[in-house]
Amino acid sequence: MTSVLITGITGMVGSHLLDYLVEKTDWNIYGLRRWRSSTSNIQHHFDKDYFHSRVNLIEGDLLDSQSLLRVMKISKPDYIFHLAAQSFPTSSFIMPIQTLDTNVLGTARLLEAIRNSNLNPWVHICSSSEVFGQVKKQDLPINEYNKYQPASPYAISKIGADLLSIFYAEAYQIKTISTRMFTHTGPRRSEVFAESSFAKQIALIEIGAIPPVVNVGNLNSVRTWADVRDAVRAYYILLTKDPNPGEVYNIGGNFTCTIGDMLNHLISISTFKGKIKVVENRDLLRPLDADLQIPDITKFVQKTGWAPKYTFAETMNDLMDYWRSSVINHKFETFWR
Repeated sequence: MTSVLITGITGMVGSHLLDYLVEKTDWNIYGLRRWRSSTSNIQHHFDKDYFHSRVNLIEGDLLDSQSLLRVMKISKPDYIFHLAAQSFPTSSFIMPIQTLDTNVLGTARLLEAIRNSNLNPWVHICSSSEVFGQVKKQDLPINEYNKYQPASPYAISKIGADLLSIFYAEAYQIKTISTRMFTHTGPRRSEVFAESSFAKQIALIEIGAIPPVVNVGNLNSVRTWADVRDAVRAYYILLTKDPNPGEVYNIGGNFTCTIGDMLNHLISISTFKGKIKVVENRDLLRPLDADLQIPDITKFVQKTGWAPKYTFAETMNDLMDYWRSSVINHKFETFWR
């Protein structure tokens, strides 16, 4: 039976990958989780018949090499999707050392655990489009050969993960593949990211929990949007298409607009359309911003035949509905306490 390990299984991407693999495969699924990680994103699987027979959560941490060796011994994976990370660029300015330790050394610890376990899995290293940083207009769209221009400690950490992926493939013949996924979002997106922060604020406005004001950071950054459910399908297709170890691929959606345009769309589908005030909060601005994120995904499409299925409108509608449900449930939980 095929075995797969997902690091970061309780996050947005990890939980959607779990959804996809449960539906599309008969694989045994192992998930690396920290003892303090919330399981709310995967809670809907807990009462299913397949959960205890196919899904196994293993406690461990990217900061602890021994725990990763234990994870390898238990899971013996054929495929590894390495999604766990300190994934918020803005927080990386506040805690750069923790970001680098988790994302760079954590990736190295994982790869060392694979190497020292004498296993031969395919390993997907999830890098980020943030490695390209502040790209000039003449260098758009961004392909795999654009130079690194990191604009945050997070971006630097993902460059490290990128280079580790290539190094371990070349030096130790570990079957690594690295992806630079451009902006992807959808249900379960953490509220620290702009689109989720906006959606949550709008949902709270709709139930009367806060005044009709949305606090924002930089609205001029340009993003190409993809749906998280398209992203996990892309990851699955890539690892099962017999890729070349050490390769790097850009992946992204096909709809581009500014953060401000995205906010306007969310407001347009709100019950408070025309009544919401937008206010800039300087605390939400990054010291530097990767403000032109437009991908060239030709290499990935030629390799896999992948194309997005979800439209920008569908993604935003589902994100908005996710936060409507979340704030209503939280309101009732608070009331009943």
